Amino acid sequence: MKDREADAGASDAGVPGGGSLPQGAGRSQQGRKAAARPSPGHANGDAAQNKGKTRKRRKRRRGRKVFARDGSQPAAGGKPTAAPVAQKATPVPVPPKAVAKAVQNEPPRRTPVADLPAFAALDLGTNNCRLLVAVPGRPGQFRVVDAFSRIVRLGEGLTASGRLGRPAMDRAVEALKVCGDKLRSRKIKRARLIATEACRSAENGAEFIDRVEREAGLKLEIIDRQTEARLAVSGCGSLIERDTDGVVLFDIGGGSSEIALIDVSRHRSPRLANHIVSWTSLPVGVVSLAERFGGRTVTREIFAAMVEDVAARLRAFDGRDRLSHIMSSPKFHLLGTSGTVTTLAGVHLELDRYDRRRVDGLWMDGASVDRMVEKVLGWDFHQRMANPCIGADRADLVLAGCAILEAIRAAWPAERLRVADRGLREGILSELMADDGVWRRNWRNGQRG
Repeated sequence: MKDREADAGASDAGVPGGGSLPQGAGRSQQGRKAAARPSPGHANGDAAQNKGKTRKRRKRRRGRKVFARDGSQPAAGGKPTAAPVAQKATPVPVPPKAVAKAVQNEPPRRTPVADLPAFAALDLGTNNCRLLVAVPGRPGQFRVVDAFSRIVRLGEGLTASGRLGRPAMDRAVEALKVCGDKLRSRKIKRARLIATEACRSAENGAEFIDRVEREAGLKLEIIDRQTEARLAVSGCGSLIERDTDGVVLFDIGGGSSEIALIDVSRHRSPRLANHIVSWTSLPVGVVSLAERFGGRTVTREIFAAMVEDVAARLRAFDGRDRLSHIMSSPKFHLLGTSGTVTTLAGVHLELDRYDRRRVDGLWMDGASVDRMVEKVLGWDFHQRMANPCIGADRADLVLAGCAILEAIRAAWPAERLRVADRGLREGILSELMADDGVWRRNWRNGQRG
C-alpha cells in the first residue's frame, strides 16, 4: 500500500508559487538545444560536467508549471494554451435554490442504532419473562435491537396455594436481573415493565413486586385484564389485513387467556384496539389448567374434560356473539398469539428447530389445525419432549394449551387461523412510540430507512 503522507508531500511540491513568467520561459526548442551544447574549448571532463548540469537545469525547467497573468500558459512555440486544471478557478455563484435542491436530493444518512431513541417493554407472565428493546422504523414499525426470554414458571403451584412459591420467585428475580442489566446498558427513552396474571392473583403478588425493585432495580406494574387484552391487540395489528371484516384474537397465557372480538367491517383506524367490540379474560391458562388436570399423562378423556372446562367459561361470556353478523364471511378468521399456536405451527411445518421467521404470520386452515392437535394428543410425554418445537419446557403444558384452543375454535368456528409470534411486548412498544410521536416526525437522518 502507498504511504499517503509521502504522496501528499509530493503533490504539495508541485504547487506553483506565483503567476509571473520565469526568465527564459519562452525560449524556442532550438535555442535550448544550442545552450545545452558544450563549447569546443572545454576539456572532456568539464564538458561532461557541464552537460550533466545542463540536463539537471533542463529537468528542473520541465518540472515547473508556469502560468501567465491572464490565465493562459505559453507553450514551447510561444502561443498561449489553456491553463491546467491545477490553476485556482474563479468561484461561480450558485443560486440558493440550487443548493437547497442538491441537499434535498442527497441520500439520507443512516443514524447509528446507538444514537436512536430506544424503547423497552418487559412482560413478566405466569410462565415466561420476556424483554424487547427497539428503535423506531417506518411509521407503525420498529427494529428490535435487544431481546431476552426465559421460562421461569412464576405461577408454579399458585392454583393450589394461592401464593407465589419461593423457588418460582427466585427464578423470576434472576431473570429480571438480566433484564435490568440490559436496560441499564442502553439509553432508554421510554419503557413499560408489566406483570400479569400470576402477580395479579397471588396473595403475595405485591410483596414480590417490592422484592423485584430491591434486588433487580426494576419497578413492575401489575396491569388489569382489560389492559392486557388491549396490548395483545396492539401488538398483532399488522397481521390483520386491510380487507378483513372481523377477527377473534386470543392470547393463551400461563395463568389466564385473553380474548378480544374485533370488528373492522365498517372502517379501520390506525389503532386497532379502538375496534374491540367485546373482550374477556379467562382465569385459566396452560400452567393453571395443567396443574388441575395433569400435564404429563393426558388421556383423551382428560383432554375432553379440559376442553369442556374452558368451554363452560366461554359460554358465560356475555359478549361472545358480537361478531355473529360476520362470522360466516370468508374475511373472518382467528388470530392466535401464544406459545400454544406457535408450537403447533412449528410441528405443522416439521421444523428441525423453531424458526420465528417462518412461524410468525403463518396461515393454517381448520383441517391442518385438527391434524396437529390430533398428532400431539397421540404422543406420550417423552415423544412431546423430543419434538424440537415443544421440548422439555413445554411438554407438560402443550396439551392444556391445545384444550384452550379447541374450546375457542368451537365457540367461534373459522376456516382460517393466523399464527402470531408476538404479543404484549410488541403492543407496549407500539403504544409507547405512538404516544411519543416518533412516527409523526420527519426523520431527516435516515431513521425512516
